[in-house]
Amino acid sequence: MHALPIPPAPAVRSGSAPSTPSRLLASDLTDEIEFLTARARSVGTGRANTLLAPLELKVRSYSVLALACSGLAPSQREMAEFLSLDPSQIVALVDQLEQRDLVARVADPRDRRSKGISATPAGEALYDEARQAVRTAEEQSLAALSTAEREQLRDLLTRVAFE
Repeated sequence: MHALPIPPAPAVRSGSAPSTPSRLLASDLTDEIEFLTARARSVGTGRANTLLAPLELKVRSYSVLALACSGLAPSQREMAEFLSLDPSQIVALVDQLEQRDLVARVADPRDRRSKGISATPAGEALYDEARQAVRTAEEQSLAALSTAEREQLRDLLTRVAFE
């Protein structure tokens, strides 16, 4: 079963995880890393989407905007691979952001047949606001962890995701 005891479910407060029937915490499912990471992602994405809503963004469009603001001018193909999304989803997200004058398709000096995606000044300004909203969502999601535990989690997830 569990290597560590699971603490009792805390009372649900504004910005916290959805209510969980605590008796289900005893199920074998809570030993499965795929389930735990999927649940953590779902809860975190929900929080972030709520905080991004006033900016008319969601986590996916925020992710595309963040990459456009990176200064790397990634292609849509690179974005699709990096974000593990279908290329058609990236096209739709870039189109939406471009219609709002937040990103622009620019010539890619590495490949004349490809376009890089770069942020406009309006996109950079919105990204600054959105990044703060995402940090707030992260703070809420990771409130039970110490700074050292957060860094360890970030390191472990990075290794799992990219190595």
